[in-house]
Amino acid sequence: MSEPVRGYILDELEVGMTAEIERLVTAEQIDQFAQASTDYNPVHMDDAYARTTAFRGRIAHGLLPASFVSAVVGTKLPGAGALYLEQTLSFARPTRIGDTVTARVRVKSIDRESARVVLETTALVNGEPALEGEALVRVPRRRRGAAAA
Repeated sequence: MSEPVRGYILDELEVGMTAEIERLVTAEQIDQFAQASTDYNPVHMDDAYARTTAFRGRIAHGLLPASFVSAVVGTKLPGAGALYLEQTLSFARPTRIGDTVTARVRVKSIDRESARVVLETTALVNGEPALEGEALVRVPRRRRGAAAA
């Protein structure tokens, strides 16, 4: 299921550009995320426990849909070569098993002198924000292997 990794160099970026991916959240992803992060909070891992919480069922780790946003930044916009410098996140609602998450990135501003780009980052479930934030990334000025200007 791997997709080609694309990348923009600084001069190719324009304010307003957008990119997104869609991912279905599965119990297996939540289990794998718990294993990778070592976050075994029972609201994510234990159906019986999670039903007793305000969420009334198991929910994904908040950083799982955030990682889908990271995938957009690293593979689509700006893509290959982009380096995360900062990321803010506000969580509006939980993401559940069976939800389809649309992770979206939009270029908000570009500082061509420092090669830094501000991105609006959003993860939507059923068209409603599950999380919103802003990322600051550094973008390559030229493609790897390209002759210096």
